[in-house]
Amino acid sequence: MVAPILRSFSWGRWSGTLNLSVLLPLGLRKAHSGAQGLLAAQKARGLFKDFFPETGTKIELPELFDRGTASFPQTIYCGFDPTADSLHVGHLLALLGLFHLQRAGHNVIALVGGATARLGDPSGRTKEREALETERVRANARALRLGLEALAANHQQLFTDGRSWGSFTVLDNSAWYQKQRLVDFLAAVGGHFRMGTLLSRQSVQLRLKSPEGMSLAEFFYQVLQAYDFYYLFQRYGCRVQLGGSDQLGNIMSGYEFINKLTGEDVFGITVPLITSTTGAKLGKSAGNAVWLNRDKTSPFELYQFFVRQPDDSVERYLKLFTFLPLPEIDHIMQLHVKEPERRGPQKRLAAEVTKLVHGREGLDSAKRCTQALYHSSIDALEVMSDQELKELFKEAPFSEFFLDPGTSVLDTCRKANAIPDGPRGYRMITEGGVSINHQQVTNPESVLIVGQHILKNGLSLLKIGKRNFYIIKWLQL
Repeated sequence: MVAPILRSFSWGRWSGTLNLSVLLPLGLRKAHSGAQGLLAAQKARGLFKDFFPETGTKIELPELFDRGTASFPQTIYCGFDPTADSLHVGHLLALLGLFHLQRAGHNVIALVGGATARLGDPSGRTKEREALETERVRANARALRLGLEALAANHQQLFTDGRSWGSFTVLDNSAWYQKQRLVDFLAAVGGHFRMGTLLSRQSVQLRLKSPEGMSLAEFFYQVLQAYDFYYLFQRYGCRVQLGGSDQLGNIMSGYEFINKLTGEDVFGITVPLITSTTGAKLGKSAGNAVWLNRDKTSPFELYQFFVRQPDDSVERYLKLFTFLPLPEIDHIMQLHVKEPERRGPQKRLAAEVTKLVHGREGLDSAKRCTQALYHSSIDALEVMSDQELKELFKEAPFSEFFLDPGTSVLDTCRKANAIPDGPRGYRMITEGGVSINHQQVTNPESVLIVGQHILKNGLSLLKIGKRNFYIIKWLQL
């Protein structure tokens, strides 16, 4: 029995306007002469790495995009498997790729793999992913959808350039897989894939040669990703898949499947993988993820991640992670040569990324936290929220006390369990080992003064030694 989705080839509607004219005349062909256009511009930024297939198709990818922007916008998708409840910096380049395409007038789809995440993508991995329970995957998928929608909203609101943009849509592939019956699906889809071809993929070969081997579930992943591409091609006119460079094998499977079923050409675009200074891929599996969800990585931490980028990476990252025009990036780098100590490119990079991920309020929060921690700014401390304080001083105990008349520095330190009892704790204060709100205190008997020891937001930031912080919130002042 043929699965329902394969019963015929028919175009669905996309934003109420899609019809067969979304496919450009197949007789048109234009040599890939490096013509300047959307793809060439992103290639120059380093954002687009490889195109598949580069030649041998009825119409080539540069023409598809350069002719398709105005009257015939193209549709492009990129998949994100919900193996965690947040995206991370490693996902940002694929998102930036989608956003650049959207800005050029094309429609883009962010596909959450609510079904495929249960199998686990073997690409770029040396061993099988830990299996996730169904409800966990569903919860992660919901969180990813919200995160993607928030990023798209920030992009729309804060980075507008006056042009007419395409649409940004979030879908979940569990919507079509939950309707499929296994035997029907295999009968309809399985016959179109050749084992020799699937086995030849680099990701499969690496896993087959590993000590752990490869499970059937993982091996079948590329079939489902190919089917996702087919489904979106059929229903939304999607002719291009975007993914990390480790996804090229899966993209090839999708091309072959669609071409075999329909005779039409589809395409793949890859973006480079971002690695740490040690060369490790950034992500959850490597244990070095910088998350985009505020509950996991605060705006301050995200900001600092980019501020700390070395000089030999920052120009490339400005091109990859921002929408800044290349001439403006050149100007920023020229200023940096004259005043490298100001770290201007790093700060601009951090600001652009933090604003995209967390909005303007998130960027303001990151800057307040930076001033409070690294520049001992009392003004910044006074306007910080409880949430920001807890994010900034993650390891610091947070206490709430009522202020009794005559409360001293010594009383405060002991209430917070910040110093030992007895003479030793007393000496820590007299010997200069204690500060409150970045001001050293040496008299244990000093009574707390509102406006000095207690800021107008009811905060006292107690520091013992060089690194031990305690946050005290005074109630009913």
